[in-house]
Amino acid sequence: MKDAFHVPEVSRGQAYAMLGGAALMMTLAMGLRQNLGLFQAPASRELGIAISDFALAISVQQVGWGVSQPFAGLLADKYGTRWVALTGSLLYIVGLLLTATAHSTLPIVIGAGVMIGIALACTTAGITANIAARVVQPQRRTLAFGLVSAAGSVGTMLTAPIAAYFLTHEGWRAGLWAFLILAIAMLPAAFVGSRADRLPNAIGTDRNLTLGQALEEARRHSGYVVMSIAFFVCGLQLVFLTTHLPTYLAQCGMDASYSAIALMLIGGFNILSSWLFGWLGDRYPKRLLLGAIYLLRSVALALFFSFPPTPLSVVLFGAVMGTLWLGVIPLVNGLVVQIFGLRFLSTLTGIAFLSHQAGSFLGAWGGGYLFDLMGSYDLAWKIGVLVGVAAGTMQLLMNDRPTERVAAQAATA
Repeated sequence: MKDAFHVPEVSRGQAYAMLGGAALMMTLAMGLRQNLGLFQAPASRELGIAISDFALAISVQQVGWGVSQPFAGLLADKYGTRWVALTGSLLYIVGLLLTATAHSTLPIVIGAGVMIGIALACTTAGITANIAARVVQPQRRTLAFGLVSAAGSVGTMLTAPIAAYFLTHEGWRAGLWAFLILAIAMLPAAFVGSRADRLPNAIGTDRNLTLGQALEEARRHSGYVVMSIAFFVCGLQLVFLTTHLPTYLAQCGMDASYSAIALMLIGGFNILSSWLFGWLGDRYPKRLLLGAIYLLRSVALALFFSFPPTPLSVVLFGAVMGTLWLGVIPLVNGLVVQIFGLRFLSTLTGIAFLSHQAGSFLGAWGGGYLFDLMGSYDLAWKIGVLVGVAAGTMQLLMNDRPTERVAAQAATA
């Protein structure tokens, strides 16, 4: 990277330390969370609960994450990220503890659902974007968002084999204890990353912008509304896969290791794609890139579920979906900055993310409900494909013009 990557207020080493702290926090928070679906089948068997009961916990997690995100974002925008991130890291650890020691559905819903859901709002993209936006130069922000987003994929790739090992040799509880130990490292990562709080998150003319004014701008901008609706479908598709792919492959008679392989490949390929879409987002229209991701993801879903899975198709599917996974995050963050500026970045991305998490709830719980009702995932994946095509088309046509306020600032810069 050239020195022009970071803002002049900090040295190269300081900038990379803060970005590294944010990235490590994101790595652990997203990596551990993405692999919770691997514990669904064994935990449900041992505890004597239905698949949909465990899926309910993941669904509650999505809702808790989504509902908390705007408030966590608002606190980060107004007061800084430090205590938001540290509190979220502690909640994550306690949530894993409750889940690892559970003997019924309720502790899993509270731990893996409510507590980890709130923790994710405080430790993932909405907060790490706030850090990255302060540290890097304006022309490199979408790339920085992509680099930090890629960290979540590193976590998925690294923790999937850990989960697979413990599930095979020690059991699901031991796997969750291993996850808890890893989560402790989120605390120092949050502390280091949040040193970016001393850097400004707005230019001078934005510092008097109120929350009410920012929300009114967002409400009246049709492109922001369209982007938020499309984000609902993104959540539905992705969480359906992370929650139910292991159960689907088991139903098809495939060894449990292939579920871990698929999730590991998703994480591995997404490292490259998060960087790639961050880099592309600084050069090409972000709405077109987002629309292409949604459409291609829907095609991949349709092709994979239309035929019986094989080892080769699982590997190819994991690679393709990884390429189309979290690349949406730098593009959504970049669009919010492009349209509204930096002042309430975490708040506005948090509100859009609430829509994403509503879709995630439906993808996790609805997939489990349809499986219990029909004995297969056929209807669930078909619905996912249809709404994905609709979302991709809407995203391609969205209005991505900056608000009058941001356009006037650009004209006088």
